[in-house]
Amino acid sequence: MKNTNTNTKLILLHPYIQKQGSSNRLWVLAFISVLTLAFLVTLIYTRETTFITTATSSVIASSNAPVSGVGSASLPTTVINTLLHYASKSNDTYHMPHSDLKPISDVLRKCSSPCNFLIFGLTPETLLWKSLNHNGRTVFIDENRYYAAYYEELHPEIDVYDVQYTTKWSEMKELIASAKEQVANECKPVQNLLFSECKLGLNDLPNHVYEVDWDVILVDGPRGDWPDAPGRMSAIFTAGVLARSKKGGNPKTHVFLHDFSGEVQKVCGTEFLCSHNLLEANQNLGHYVLERMDETSVQYCKNHSSSGSLPSSST
Repeated sequence: MKNTNTNTKLILLHPYIQKQGSSNRLWVLAFISVLTLAFLVTLIYTRETTFITTATSSVIASSNAPVSGVGSASLPTTVINTLLHYASKSNDTYHMPHSDLKPISDVLRKCSSPCNFLIFGLTPETLLWKSLNHNGRTVFIDENRYYAAYYEELHPEIDVYDVQYTTKWSEMKELIASAKEQVANECKPVQNLLFSECKLGLNDLPNHVYEVDWDVILVDGPRGDWPDAPGRMSAIFTAGVLARSKKGGNPKTHVFLHDFSGEVQKVCGTEFLCSHNLLEANQNLGHYVLERMDETSVQYCKNHSSSGSLPSSST
């Protein structure tokens, strides 16, 4: 019997076609999953990196930022006492004893910050003075240009200048007499020594030295007390003028004379720093406190007739 339904067709879907479609969808799904995973990994990594960078920057910034009261604070007492102890125990023959170091250190501790500290002479205590005047301005003046250059090269943090002294220790009497005669002119107690022709005044220091309001001045140079040595007459006179000529800051200036038992220190201290300004003294150190004076002043001391006496001989 023949099949009369000749128009009927049987259509079969080959299994391969079904598998191919499913495989494509799987590949697409896998590709999307990989992209999603990569995006998530990138997002997480970026956030973590940003967080670490921000946190690190914050730590660095906080460590570099000055804490209130710390940036301008002086050295701790224990550090100061340690520095003084080891400096006073130095093996150097010419080092200062503790009894001389302590008064200067005490004044520096009480000095308002930043403190301006001027020292005549490079000595075994040079690095100590720089350290004790923490956050302040410390300037050294020395008569030996070669040693000054060597010291500055050895310690670049030290601010040192050389000066040419034109005085002689043996001429002290004549130089003091000349300064007192010129007290109303070239050797005035209040003036800018940069423009002065006073024989005792130092007028060849860097310009800014005359413009600074010095809070503390230490005269520990130049070296030598023989007839042809420069002596400390000019350094003492200059210290007195700088102290009286301050334009601002604290009106008082502490002036220390080291080797106070020396003839030049005693005589010139009395003449130009004045006995009524002498706060305390021992055999090695004289401590004067000078106040700012009016520019019209024509005498160094309140008592015009000085209580000191000039040496009878200059030899």
